[in-house]
Amino acid sequence: MRFARLGPAGNEIPVAIDTDDEVLDLRSITSDISGPFLASDPGPVELVRHARAAGDLPVLPRDEADALRRGAPVARPGKVVCIGLNYRDHAAETGAEIPTEPIVFMKDPMTVIGPDDEVLVPRGSTKTDWEIELAIVIGTTARYCDSAEEAATHIAGYAIAHDVSERAFQLERGGQWDKGKSCETFNPLGPWLVTPDEVDPAALALRLTVNGEVRQDGTTADMIFRPAEIVRYLSQFMVLYPGDVISTGTPAGVALGSGAPYLRPGDVVELTADGLGAQRQTIGAA
Repeated sequence: MRFARLGPAGNEIPVAIDTDDEVLDLRSITSDISGPFLASDPGPVELVRHARAAGDLPVLPRDEADALRRGAPVARPGKVVCIGLNYRDHAAETGAEIPTEPIVFMKDPMTVIGPDDEVLVPRGSTKTDWEIELAIVIGTTARYCDSAEEAATHIAGYAIAHDVSERAFQLERGGQWDKGKSCETFNPLGPWLVTPDEVDPAALALRLTVNGEVRQDGTTADMIFRPAEIVRYLSQFMVLYPGDVISTGTPAGVALGSGAPYLRPGDVVELTADGLGAQRQTIGAA
């Protein structure tokens, strides 16, 4: 099942898209796609199926749904945790050693926006870069997971994340990555949250273009640390709560490593991932 949020920012409608591609209005069972809904008992998929069988979920006409803005598929994540240098080819292009443990940093959750919303180049920026990533969304509280198998039970689903990064802020302004990752609009997410039964994160093609030119063309098969292992690892250091988002790293092809021009106002970035949909952002100026 796919979950999404449609409508103006701050007034999105929670919806589910079923296997028949019907868009189901979920407002009779939840006010939003948020942590409490993802942690519901029974789980959100079962909740939707029961409500649909009871005739409680109106179907949004497809043309009406398609005309609405697409918001981030999870509302107000408590935190966004990111994994750095998690693809061998990306580590190589940046001249970094292959990490022996996940490199962890945080991104301001207020950076999360819809998949097609405008991304703003910050004031003073000279090196605003792109990074397509597979995002994990947590469904139930995870702490001290003993195994990757246990960690996987806490995953609500997966989405595309665009981990926009300002490299000068990140690497040349005191060595603190968060400064280059937490600028306004720097985390388009979605369009969907896809449940684990519908997508296998082991070998998803990830593709990003800038103004129609391919910049990243990779696969999650090249990850150093797999999604369930990342959840297990992080749960040793922090509690992961329903609705939290984890960005799992990016393949090769970023401007920092490839020498391609950094993003400028007017550029158009498009991202796709197998089974997870597509994003399209026009770049503006803060």
